Amino acid sequence: MTARAYESLMSTIAPSDFGRVAVLYGGTSAEREVSLKSGAQVLGALQAAGVDAFGIDVGDDLLQVLTREKIDRAFIILHGRGGEDGSMQGLLECLGIPYTGSGILASALAMDKLRTKQVWHSLGISTPRHAVLANEDDCVTAVTELGLPLIVKPAHEGSSIGMAKVTSSDELVEAWKAASAYDSQVLVEQWIDGPEFTVAVLRGQVLPAIGLGTPHTFYDYDAKYLANDTQYRIPSGLSPEKEEELLQLSLRACQAIGISGWGRVDIMQDAHGAFWLLEVNTAPGMTDHSLVPMAARAAGLDFQQLVLSILADSLQVRG
Repeated sequence: MTARAYESLMSTIAPSDFGRVAVLYGGTSAEREVSLKSGAQVLGALQAAGVDAFGIDVGDDLLQVLTREKIDRAFIILHGRGGEDGSMQGLLECLGIPYTGSGILASALAMDKLRTKQVWHSLGISTPRHAVLANEDDCVTAVTELGLPLIVKPAHEGSSIGMAKVTSSDELVEAWKAASAYDSQVLVEQWIDGPEFTVAVLRGQVLPAIGLGTPHTFYDYDAKYLANDTQYRIPSGLSPEKEEELLQLSLRACQAIGISGWGRVDIMQDAHGAFWLLEVNTAPGMTDHSLVPMAARAAGLDFQQLVLSILADSLQVRG
């Protein structure tokens, strides 16, 4: 698609018409450090655009801050639990403060990798086979039923925190124990051997797909936020037909969960060319290593235009 095809995503709202905007970032989740970086980027872009924006590093006094300050709308750039799981969305709705991104139900579903997969599976949308681990016996059963290798994930974390690839039952037990330190519910999936892609969705429209490459075992926390050897392919390297298939699958995945405003879908492609959905993020990273800003640039939107477009979708309180 040409840049002209994305012109409708440009905000036409005057910066002053947004009123006073609270950028919610930081928080107490395992993704706090990433959220601090994302929040600083978003806040700086909004202020540079002329929006009356200020930052709130979310802590235990959040309710008092929200009720004390004059806030016309909130830009949620909290990653992980406490900000991306529906709880922040519920609080803001109780206070009558419009906010960016998905509503309560979609946020809660997307944060829960197991429930996301169950919804996709019920609709016949391809996602790797999986199992839930609660003890060592579950690990043995998972190897028997799913085979090896496998990938272990805390069910309610993002940024690849607590994830590990395993190639034996013993490794699976150790990875389950390590992941349990982050989450009481641990998921294990079939390992899909092939390239990874990510697709950003902005106000109901898919942005150009990004192909990912890393010398790491998988696209882990270091590859996402720290490493300088991660490869980002835009164009993705897919044929036009396969890229269109990927974009439509991503859009369908978001619609199934009820994603609104913006989000990012992560997908693997196997050796036969089939796509497999991994997860969808409702408040993706907005750091200098992040993927949504890259996709937006490929669509002709700079970072400032991107944050204004996201904010422009926050003009109504969700019912």
